Amino acid sequence: MSQEEKLVKRLLLKPTDFTYEELKKLLRKFGYSESQSGKTSGSRVAFINLVSGHIIRLHKPHLNNELKQYQLEQIIEELKARRLI
Repeated sequence: MSQEEKLVKRLLLKPTDFTYEELKKLLRKFGYSESQSGKTSGSRVAFINLVSGHIIRLHKPHLNNELKQYQLEQIIEELKARRLI
């Protein structure tokens, strides 16, 4: 099982300790790149697929590096809608 497959499997389990770094790694495998636009973007970040133009927006985790459950659900929904998972 590849690293990508392991990350997808882990994401679908919606673990409470899924990290922002794991998300970045997974989205990079699907052709997304991280973008923070401007000095005023704060904790908002966008992952942009340069081929399709699709954008996934979310807030970076603050105190710890773990994503919240609603963020995991949003990401799963977005990736399923694009038939990436």
